[in-house]
Amino acid sequence: MKKLILLGFITAVCVMATMVLPLGMAATTSASASDGSAAAVAGLPPVLGQAYTLAATKVRSLVPGCQGMRWEILAGIAEVETTQAAGHQIAADGQITPPIYGPLLDGSGAGGNTTPVINTNAAEVTLDGGSHYARALGLFQFMPATWLADGINARNTRTPADPDNAFDAALTAAVYLCGNGHDLTQPAQLTAALLSYNHSDAYVQQVEAAIAQYDALAALPTTVPASGRAAIVLRAAAAQFGVPYSWGGGNAYGPTRGQCCSPGGQDGSRITGFDCSGLTLYAYAQVGITLPRTAAEQAGVGHRIPASAGLAALRPGDLIFYGYIPGEDASIYHVAIYAGGGMQVAAPRPGEGVLEQPVDIKSSTFAGGTRIL
Repeated sequence: MKKLILLGFITAVCVMATMVLPLGMAATTSASASDGSAAAVAGLPPVLGQAYTLAATKVRSLVPGCQGMRWEILAGIAEVETTQAAGHQIAADGQITPPIYGPLLDGSGAGGNTTPVINTNAAEVTLDGGSHYARALGLFQFMPATWLADGINARNTRTPADPDNAFDAALTAAVYLCGNGHDLTQPAQLTAALLSYNHSDAYVQQVEAAIAQYDALAALPTTVPASGRAAIVLRAAAAQFGVPYSWGGGNAYGPTRGQCCSPGGQDGSRITGFDCSGLTLYAYAQVGITLPRTAAEQAGVGHRIPASAGLAALRPGDLIFYGYIPGEDASIYHVAIYAGGGMQVAAPRPGEGVLEQPVDIKSSTFAGGTRIL
């Protein structure tokens, strides 16, 4: 269960005063996750949602002293470990194909490993696809020896527990994290449980950020004034609500540490999060669109909508810009995503998390938008 976390360092300019209003954005799903189920959460494969929900429930009978296990914790780990089995097929019974293997831990440096880890017996070699050197396995990236010792068959079948079955892997992870009876509602105990899974502060920070994102997704209502790819972009951005601003932070895969320093002196290298263009880059990546890194560069993509056209010309999913000099895209310093109803989703400035706020249409810095979708 080892994983090296690589963090990006890219420059962007995003500084803007904000006013927080009650949440109006929402995810387009067929059912709300507020009932504790992850199966209908936007962006999460439904079968994985079912596996995480069932594991969070079943672990109560297997580890009675464990408190606070919930599907968001499991989803956060799987997000960091394998990006929810991205690139693999997930069958209705939870079987993931082809099998997921981590880097070969032969000491060459792959995955951050510089010390060879060898499978010590035939069972480990067989489980690891015949590999002499160990590789982490499955959706939750268990080491072979750990899986052989702790793997649980969650499906009531006579077959061995399978790290490439979502139901088996999720329940095994839940039991492992619960230990002898952790109270995962306590931040310190959750952190300790995550460290037992992977003894890396950077890893824990990444997982805790992912858990917070799934918490935000679970709390969202069920309708937005958007459809198709625009809805996916907005869901992806809304899932980051509360993730802190980090100067230079964020890439196509999610929040990262940024760099030093913002005009106000914020050292983004100390914070895992997004700046404004990092957030938009991430959200659009979820529909396969690669945006340039800075707000000013993003203004040059798609169909430009002038500031004079006003809010009526904007559609949900459009990018919105703010610049120091009217008509000069090179002066643009901030970008947000239009959410409809006069609202935008943004990573506004140091000290603020990702949020929804009014479009500042009356500001002299409002620079219109661009339509990419």
